[in-house]
Amino acid sequence: MYFNFSNPWMIILLVIMIMENLKYYVSTPGALLGLLYSIPAVLIAITFHEYAHAYVADKLGDDTPRRQGRLTLNPFAHIDPYGLILMLTVGFGWGKPVEINPNNFTRKVTVRKGDALVSIAGPCMNFILAIIFSIIYGLIIRFSHSWVLTEYGNIILNILQYTISMNVGLGVFNLIPLPPLDGSKVLLAFLPYNAREWFERNEKMLYILFIIIWITPISSMIIAPFIRIINNGLLKLILAIAG
Repeated sequence: MYFNFSNPWMIILLVIMIMENLKYYVSTPGALLGLLYSIPAVLIAITFHEYAHAYVADKLGDDTPRRQGRLTLNPFAHIDPYGLILMLTVGFGWGKPVEINPNNFTRKVTVRKGDALVSIAGPCMNFILAIIFSIIYGLIIRFSHSWVLTEYGNIILNILQYTISMNVGLGVFNLIPLPPLDGSKVLLAFLPYNAREWFERNEKMLYILFIIIWITPISSMIIAPFIRIINNGLLKLILAIAG
C-alpha cells in the first residue's frame, strides 16, 4: 500500500488525522507508553512486509528490488516517513513501496499471476509473524512464569502483544481489494476479462472510494470481524502452548 502525497489535500488530511490521534495520546493515561511499545512492532511489521514483496519478486525473476537494495531486513530500507507516522498514531500505515518490473518475471508465471503473488506475499508474511510471535508469547508464559511478573518481563510481553496485533491489523487491512492496497492486485488475478477491464478503467474512482472508507469508521467495520477471528485463533494457540 502506498499513497502519493503530492496532492496538498492529502497532506492536510494526514495532518488532521495525526492531530486528532495525538489528542488521544496526550489525554489518555498510559497511551504514550503504549506508543513506545508499538515502535518495535511497527518496524517489524513494515520491514518484513516489504521484504516479502521484494523476496518473492526476486524469486520470480525480477531483480529490480535487489538492485534497489530492498532484499534486506534493515528497517531504514523499507520505512516511509508518512506511513510510519500513521502506523504509530493511527494504527494503519505503509512502508516504502517495492518497485517491480513484471516483464522480468520468469515465463513460468503470467505477469498478472506474478504481480498477485508479489502483492499477497506482504500480508502473508504479517500473518506468519503473528503466528511466530504468538508461539513465542505462549512459550514465555509457560517456561518463564516468574520472569513474566518482573518489570522487564512485562515490557517484553507488551511489546509482543503489540507486535502480534500490528501484524494482524496490517495483514488484514492490506487485503482490502481496493487500490492502492495489495488486495486489489490479488483480486485482479481472479477477475474475468470484462470485470478486470472495468476495475482498471475505474481505478481512480476506486482509489477515492478507499480514501473515504479509510478516513471513516467504515474501514474498522470491514476489517474488525476478520481481525477478531484471527486474534481468537491466535489466543487459542497461545493458551494451548502456555498450558
